Amino acid sequence: MIQIEPDLILQAQKGNSEAFTTIVEAYQRPVFNLCYRMLGDPDEAEDAAQETFLRAYNKLRGYDPTRAFSTWLLSIAAHYCIDQLRKRRLTLVSMDAMPYLDPPDTNPGPEAAFHIKEDQRRIQVMLKALGPQDRAAVVLYYWYDFSYEEIAQQLETTVSAVKSRLHRARLSLAQTWSEQESQRLTTEGKRHESPAF
Repeated sequence: MIQIEPDLILQAQKGNSEAFTTIVEAYQRPVFNLCYRMLGDPDEAEDAAQETFLRAYNKLRGYDPTRAFSTWLLSIAAHYCIDQLRKRRLTLVSMDAMPYLDPPDTNPGPEAAFHIKEDQRRIQVMLKALGPQDRAAVVLYYWYDFSYEEIAQQLETTVSAVKSRLHRARLSLAQTWSEQESQRLTTEGKRHESPAF
């Protein structure tokens, strides 16, 4: 994760707009990626990222320098996304077996691009089947390497509750992924067995 100079944060806290612009430029990609993984839509993620930086700017004077700035900023993004998911009332893998849910690669070949996009779509659909708190725990743990303690703090719960959420989410996502893979392989097998006319 990107780390910026504490001096820059201090300047931004004192109202230096150039310092805050530098912070935004440094963190815009990680914040957008988190929002994209949480919300699953690039346009909504862009709006959420902008709202995150607006909220961070308004709360900057209250930032506690004993905390990692990246954790503080990503927590603002995660909370905003959870709020958005609750408003939409959406109920949003073993993770090692699934490809990462990253924004689309801009340079893959046509066939690779299709498979990457299809896998990402499937993962996003599965994440949507999780509740907002479970989805946040999965995204923060697997894509941002937050510790159990950091996730518990952000979700205002206990470490054991975070572990339970992650365990339950992993089982659910892994089962869904396996079922989808079995269905896909069965469908492909039937297609190859069909006689050509």
